Amino acid sequence: FQTLFKTDLKGILAYSTISALGIMVFLIGLGGEDALIAALVFICVHALYKATLFLVTGIIDHETHTRDIAQLSGLRKVLMPVAIIGFLAAASNAGIPPTIGFLGKDLVYETALHMGPMAMLLVAAAVLTNILLLYAGFLVGVKPFLGALPEKFAKVHMPSVWLWFPPGLLAVLGLVLGVFPQIIEGSIIQPAARAVSNQGVELHLKLWHGFNTVLLLSLLTLAVGTLLYLVLKPSVGREQWADSLEKISPKGLILSLGSLFERFSKLFTAFFQSGYLRYYIIIILLVLISLTGYSLLSGVHLYIDFSKVSDLTVYEVAVLAIMFISILFTVFTQSRLAAVAAMGVVGYAMCLLFVFYSAPDLAMTQFSIDTLTVILFVLVLYKLPKYLSFSNTLVRLRDGALALAFGSLITLLILEVLNENVNRETSNFYAENAYLLAKGKNVVNVILVDFRGFDTMVEISVLAIAAIGVFSLLKLRLKKEEKA
Repeated sequence: FQTLFKTDLKGILAYSTISALGIMVFLIGLGGEDALIAALVFICVHALYKATLFLVTGIIDHETHTRDIAQLSGLRKVLMPVAIIGFLAAASNAGIPPTIGFLGKDLVYETALHMGPMAMLLVAAAVLTNILLLYAGFLVGVKPFLGALPEKFAKVHMPSVWLWFPPGLLAVLGLVLGVFPQIIEGSIIQPAARAVSNQGVELHLKLWHGFNTVLLLSLLTLAVGTLLYLVLKPSVGREQWADSLEKISPKGLILSLGSLFERFSKLFTAFFQSGYLRYYIIIILLVLISLTGYSLLSGVHLYIDFSKVSDLTVYEVAVLAIMFISILFTVFTQSRLAAVAAMGVVGYAMCLLFVFYSAPDLAMTQFSIDTLTVILFVLVLYKLPKYLSFSNTLVRLRDGALALAFGSLITLLILEVLNENVNRETSNFYAENAYLLAKGKNVVNVILVDFRGFDTMVEISVLAIAAIGVFSLLKLRLKKEEKA
C-alpha cells in the first residue's frame, strides 16, 4: 500500500520487498508441503525480478541523476536494452506468462485455496497484495521508459555493457525458467524442500495447469493491477499526504511505542532508584511480604504443638516485658535520643534471651553490635538539626503498618519452621567430632575456626575491606567543585 504514494524508485522497491517478505512468511505460516514449495519457488521468482529491478534503477539513477518517478518517462528512446530488461522484470513481478513469476503466483493462489474455511479470506489477501506488487513493478520497470522523453534527458546514453548485461541475464532467466521450470525443480526446489521438511517432496513444476480458478485469479490480478497503474499516477502531493499519516504507519507506531517505553523506563527507574534508602527498604519488604505471604496463604497450614513448647520462666517474662515497653517507648517518644536509647534496650534484651538459651557467643556478638549501633545513631543525631521533623503522621502510619506486616510474616514463618521435620545429621556430626577432630568443646567456635576456617577468613577479609573503605570515606576531604 505504501508503494501507491512513493515517488522514489528505490523507495517503491524497498516497500515492495517488505511485502514480498510478508508473502514468504504468509506461506510458511500456512504450512504443509504445497505452501513450502510455493514459498521456495517464490524466493527464486523474487530473487530474479527484484534484483533486476534494483539494478535497472541503479542504471537509471546513474544516467539521469534522479530516481523521481514523476520526472522519468520516455527513456526507451535512449536506453532501449535497459527498457526491455525492465519490461521482462516487471512482467515476472506481475505474473505474466510465460515468465516464472506466473508460475510462482499461481502456486501462492493454489495453496491459499486449499486452506478450508479460511480459504476465501486468505485468497483475497493474496490477490490484493499481488495487485499492489504489480503496480509497484510497473512503476519501476515500465513507467520510466514509456511516454515522451523530457528534453533534459535527450543526451542520456547507454552505459557500458557490463552495467546492463547482469540485469539482462537475470531478466532472461526469469523468462527461460518460466518456460522450463524443470531446470530449478530438481536442482534447487526439491533439495531445499527436503532440507526444510526433512523428508522427500513430490514436485512437478509446470507453467500451464489449464483453465481453472487459479487462472481466473491470475487474470483478475493482471486486469485490476494494470487498471490501477493506468489510473493512478505518482505525484508529490499524494506522497506528502501519505507522509502526514506517518504517525499511524507501522514505523510511526513503533517509534511512538519506543518513545512511550523510554518515558515509562525513566519513571520506573526514578521511582525504584530514588536514592533514598528508606524507599529501597520499603520496596524490598513489600516484595518479601507479597511473595512469601502468598506462599503461606496458598500452601501452608499453620498450627502450634503446645506439647513441644517449654514453659515460660519469670526471667523470660520479665525480659519480654522490658522489650515490649522499650518498643512502645521507641515508637511514641518525641525525643530522638530517647528513641535510640530505647532501641538499645531492645537489643540488650535480645542478648539476654540468647544467654537464657545457651548461646553466649551470639549474645556477645549482639551486645557488641547494639552498642556500636547506639553510638552510631547518637553521632548521626549530633549532626542533625535539633528541631526539624523528618516524618508526619501518615509516614508513621505507613511505616508502622509495614513493620507490623513484616513482623507478623516472620512470626508465621517461625511457627511453620517449628513444625518442620529437622534433619540433625549435620549437627550430630559436628557435635560428635568437634572435640575428637578439633580439640574444642565449643561446637560453634570449632565450626567457625576449623571446619569452616577458610569461610571465616574470607568473611574477616570482607569486613576488613569494608572497614578500610568506611575509614577512607570518613577521612575524605573533597573540594567544592569535586562535591558537585
